[in-house]
Amino acid sequence: MANVMEIKNLTKTYPEFKLDNVSFEVKEGSITGFIGRNGAGKSTTLKSIMNLVHPDGGEILFFGKQFQNNEKEIKENVGYALGEVDYYFRKKIGQIVDVTKRFYSNWDDAAYEKYMKAFSISEDKKPMELSSGMKVKLNLVLALSHNAKLLILDEPTSGLDPVSREELLDVFLSLKDEGVSILFSTHITSDLEKCADRITYLKRGKIEYSGDIKEFENNYALVKIPPEKMTDELKKSFIGTNRTRDYVSGMTLKENACLYPEFEKSNPTLEEIMIHLEKE
Repeated sequence: MANVMEIKNLTKTYPEFKLDNVSFEVKEGSITGFIGRNGAGKSTTLKSIMNLVHPDGGEILFFGKQFQNNEKEIKENVGYALGEVDYYFRKKIGQIVDVTKRFYSNWDDAAYEKYMKAFSISEDKKPMELSSGMKVKLNLVLALSHNAKLLILDEPTSGLDPVSREELLDVFLSLKDEGVSILFSTHITSDLEKCADRITYLKRGKIEYSGDIKEFENNYALVKIPPEKMTDELKKSFIGTNRTRDYVSGMTLKENACLYPEFEKSNPTLEEIMIHLEKE
């Protein structure tokens, strides 16, 4: 698959934080999850990609073209929603859309009406009258309504109830079937297990992993140990450990699971892998 976006050695330094040579790509027709704990640099990365934050170094390519020299053309083909709608709170949604659509030569009224209906949003409402979840949906409508080839979304399922989240994931899968590529950050890793092909995992400003989600999950095994049997030496043998109500789990590479024959093993979820890696 061709790359629709490539990030090469992206750096951004703040007094207490640094994006350190972040490199990854988004494949054509794929859904890529962007994960990491709070403060890992996900939002800074996404804002740098869209030139809302000016990086100190690195190269950003969309469809093989440099973003800096082709910003207008690229933004015509990229839909982005970075958080809730936070402007024109007292204007009606219909008025906001009338302004927004003028920036896109490929604005699609039929797509706009389809997603407004699907998300049950009224043009007569004002953003200030919407719940947090509905504000996220409105921002998505704006991103989806100009036939973008790539969607870049920051926490799109945040604030949505479980049914609405499932409906949104269905939209993502339908868009993927149509050839649209999606990059979205999320803390709800179970959403990625339902729809994503790939993940990029950012840890303390550096790329921990970027690639196939199933390959990442299949790298590891969890070993469940009764608390009274967990020794300091045993604990040091794991990549990371986590205490639950009934046992202490230790994560190891799958090929090393045989080193613990007396304990129960399981395949970890994406969330469990993150928890253990962050506790290493």
